[in-house]
Amino acid sequence: MAEIFNILHKNKNSKARTGVLSLPHGTVQTPVFMPVGTNATVKAITKDDLEEIGFEIILANTYHLYLRPGPDLIKEAGGLHGFSKWNRNFLTDSGGFQVFSLSKLRKITDQGARFQSNIDGSYHMFTPENVVETQAKFNSDIQMQLDVCSGWGVDRKEAVEALRITSDWLLRAKKAWEEEQEKGYKGILFPIVQGNFFEDLRKQSAEFVASLDFPGIAIGGLSVGEPKEEYSKFLSYTVSCLPEDKPKYVMGIGTPDYILDAIANGIDMFDCVLPTRNARNGSYFTHDGMLSIKQERFIHDFGPIDKECNCKVCKNYSRSYLRHIFKSQEILSSMLASYHNLYFLHNLVKEAREAINNDRFEEYREVFLKRFKAGEIK
Repeated sequence: MAEIFNILHKNKNSKARTGVLSLPHGTVQTPVFMPVGTNATVKAITKDDLEEIGFEIILANTYHLYLRPGPDLIKEAGGLHGFSKWNRNFLTDSGGFQVFSLSKLRKITDQGARFQSNIDGSYHMFTPENVVETQAKFNSDIQMQLDVCSGWGVDRKEAVEALRITSDWLLRAKKAWEEEQEKGYKGILFPIVQGNFFEDLRKQSAEFVASLDFPGIAIGGLSVGEPKEEYSKFLSYTVSCLPEDKPKYVMGIGTPDYILDAIANGIDMFDCVLPTRNARNGSYFTHDGMLSIKQERFIHDFGPIDKECNCKVCKNYSRSYLRHIFKSQEILSSMLASYHNLYFLHNLVKEAREAINNDRFEEYREVFLKRFKAGEIK
């Protein structure tokens, strides 16, 4: 399979590295944080704002777009790029996690995942094949295989069965993807490592995925309710079982500590809804921890959210004003807070890349997190 990843520099004292992904809609500098655009739009943010910040790739969710407006309409519009006019890269998930999270409305069999729409209650079936076909209609630059995600605390029997089905589904997805490639589809399929929180199952899954030599690899089944120390342990262990030269993607992490932990473990890609979700609730990222703008102490505070942030929100708006529009439930509040939070995380990862290239990533991580955690709002 074609190689899409070039490692530029490896940090001397950790697994952290910088690299470049070569994708159909341009190159992507790694490590990279990817904003989540559930419905082919990052909530409260325009595509022009995303480009202004500097993002080169965003996410969209197959489950939601499959249900509304549907893959055929998106294909008719020219894929996600033509539909949304975001002309950089799209990564789409398989819908597997959404099906997993709607546990009362789904049934997993060898054939696929039958589920009930959260919109109108209608029944649908995801199979490894039709999920690949759907994402090809989206013209996704990177698409995910359909997998079975099992949560924290399940017994070994359930974890073994979930891994068996996921592995079988991967072989079927690979065949469907190769057929789409023959039709001219340029996007990349990423397999997903599962195995829950059992080391031998993780190793088995990682070795199976690696043997198929895909251009990149996703690590699934983390951030599903487990303690932080278990997350770190199994992330590190899973990475140790995977080939070093492949780009690695961990789904669903979006706080500075998790992001920097992932980078230290050699993870190249990550995403999360957290920065925009926090923004809608008036919670801002700052170098001194999370800032809740709703607090009364900001009524007469005419300074910026973060004096060290160069985003246009911090340059042009005061804490007092941002508190006012949040309390007044103005739409602009979500827009400005989302812009700031995404800018902050994009800049964090950009600084981390610079630190890696200068072989001082561990120092950067320690200094950043010491200040961030010390200043978190009580």
